[in-house]
Amino acid sequence: MLFQRTLANPVAISGIGLHSGRCITMHLRPAEAGTGILFHRSEGERTVTIEAHVSNVVDTRLATVIGKSGLSVSTVEHLLAALSALGIDNLHIDIDGPEVPVMDGSAAPFVDLLEDAGLRKLNRGRKFLAIREPISLVDGEKRVSLIPSRFFRVSFDIAFDHPSIALQNYSFKHSSRQFRKEIAPARTFGFLQEVEYLKANGLARGGSLDNAIVIDDKGVLNPEGLRFPDEFVRHKILDSIGDFSLIGYPILGHIKAYKAGHDINSKMVEKILATPECYKLVEFSDDALRAAQAGPVPAFVGDLIPSKI
Repeated sequence: MLFQRTLANPVAISGIGLHSGRCITMHLRPAEAGTGILFHRSEGERTVTIEAHVSNVVDTRLATVIGKSGLSVSTVEHLLAALSALGIDNLHIDIDGPEVPVMDGSAAPFVDLLEDAGLRKLNRGRKFLAIREPISLVDGEKRVSLIPSRFFRVSFDIAFDHPSIALQNYSFKHSSRQFRKEIAPARTFGFLQEVEYLKANGLARGGSLDNAIVIDDKGVLNPEGLRFPDEFVRHKILDSIGDFSLIGYPILGHIKAYKAGHDINSKMVEKILATPECYKLVEFSDDALRAAQAGPVPAFVGDLIPSKI
């Protein structure tokens, strides 16, 4: 994935918003190189363009929310994770509601949608944010660190005082194929007591067993059960990939997280960008790009990165 990408064809998708309960439609349109990921949020006759960047994050309590000029888009992390995993750098997203549709609570419907639309390689190289020095952030029990690596990897540990979750850990070395298989199908989850509280306070209006794993005191309420025995920690990795994509570049580094969530992820992205000595933006030479145009390239872009950056 040395070259920037966009969609080959426009595509649309509709679904229920997890918190608003509204039926929301998104139109995804190809964009030129250098555009980035842009949400065009409409409300009535008003439309605001919101760049998918950490500088536009306005809330992280229940999901990652980006906003500008009084309009916002919530729950962007699942869609952004799918875009990141497929190497899509440039896209226009027209959305007519306050949140990305939750679909089945995972990123799999978005991966299917994007692959059905097709991907188009653009005639401009990508910039990669390569981590040079370890950087970390601690917030109570929550911890996130990012260390140098020639590949993008996420290792995550969670600990819940519930027998259905307990201690789980998973390490994911990025590739589009493995994301589709190992991470994309993992659904969001919540505890029944928390869901009932949210509903009583006007939130989670669209939440159901069709779009989330719900757990009560005894176990998982979804009749079909889990998609993976460790689906919970896999979903946390999914969220992290989406949140860290708001850094604005594909990352070459290893994220290590413990009990992390949207809030500390966002703060970590801000800290990285505020610490330029910990990273280097890597661009490939014209010769490397011409070679990539002419024939096959290594399975991982990290194979082309020197061991010392």
